[in-house]
Parts: sequence; C-alpha cells; structure tokens
Amino acid sequence: MNIFGSAFEYIADPANWSGPTGIGTRIVEHLWYSLLALVVSAAVAIPLGLLIGHFRRGEAVLVGLVNSLRSLPTLGVLTFLVLLLGLGLVPPIIALVLLGVPPILAGTYAGVANVDAVVVDAARAMGMTERQVLGRVEVPNALPLIVGGLRNATLQIIATATIAAYVNLGGLGRYIFDGLALRDYPRVVVGAVLVAALALIVDGVLALAVWASVPGTGRLRRAPAH
Repeated sequence: MNIFGSAFEYIADPANWSGPTGIGTRIVEHLWYSLLALVVSAAVAIPLGLLIGHFRRGEAVLVGLVNSLRSLPTLGVLTFLVLLLGLGLVPPIIALVLLGVPPILAGTYAGVANVDAVVVDAARAMGMTERQVLGRVEVPNALPLIVGGLRNATLQIIATATIAAYVNLGGLGRYIFDGLALRDYPRVVVGAVLVAALALIVDGVLALAVWASVPGTGRLRRAPAH
C-alpha cells in the first residue's frame, strides 16, 4: 500500500482516535496551543491597531513593525527562544504570537483607518467623545476587516502550531516530527492531512463570521426564524 493509502487507513481507524496519544487528543492539544497564541496576539494587536487607526499616528512605525514580524522565520525564532528560555510551552507560544500579531494588527488598523471620514466627522459633530466615536462608529464599521485579520492569523497559527512538537509538546505536529524521526512517512502525511483539514474547517467558521459582521446587514442581530 502506498504512503497516502496507509495514511488515510490510519485516520479512518477508530482505534487511532482514542487514548492519550490518539488523534482526538492531538487535535485538542493543537487547538489549545493555537487558541492561546491567538488570544495573546489579539490582546496585543487589536488595541494597538485601534489606537493607531483612530488617531492616524504611527502608521510608518506600524508598517515597519508588521513587515519585520512577517519576515521572521518561526522555526528560527523558536530555536532561539528555546536556547534562551528552555523547553516548555512559553517558547512556541511566543513564536506563534509573533506570527499572529501582523495580520491582526494590519486588519484592525486598516478597518478603522478606512471608515468614511464623513461618518466620523458627523459623529463628532453630534457631541460624541473620542471613545464613543471609536466604540460606536469606527469599530462596528471596521469589524469585517478586524475579523478578517483574526481569520488570517488563525490560519497561520494553526498551520504553524506543529512547531510545538519540536520542543517535545503535543499537537498534530507530533505525527510529523515523530514520522520524520522514524522515517515513517505515512505518519507524516497523517499529520499534514489533519492540520490541513483542521485549518479548512476553522477557516469556514471564520468566513461565516466575516460574512455576518458586515455592517448594515443586521446579520449579527438577526434572530433565527421559528
């Protein structure tokens, strides 16, 4: 049987989905690492993007920061962090955060900065404070681009969270790194297929979130028909 046939046979076997090293456990671990990195990335990038987009200051610094972070080799950063901090969860999470910040930061800034100036000026003319302008006018209009940035970051983080196995953690990267170490190439394919499938499923959910967040459609408030 060829490599791909063996890989799909492994995935289709229910016995391989249970237990502490089963596919189900590896998926949960992979999602946990990805979620943790995404939350930290969003906590850093969204407030910064909102402030820069609202006040229209620091755009040059933003562009330089985003480009610099995007050019960092994730595996190289992880290796450096392991040498600096040792093994554990912290190095891969920091490496994934550095990967997730640029798309969220760029999406948040672009969303706020591209809100129609006439709408923003009208809100100020009505007596809204800067905080109210940002929260009630700019953020709702910028929501599709903000969610789009989160979507891009999520896909990149899920695809790259396999590096957790590089420092002896779990996740779907275990199949890839263990398979390479043992020259068990069907196992490598198992890891690659599962990561791709997980990314596609999450992308579908986030694509729906982007669709629902378009301002003026009322999709977020629309209740299901009974």
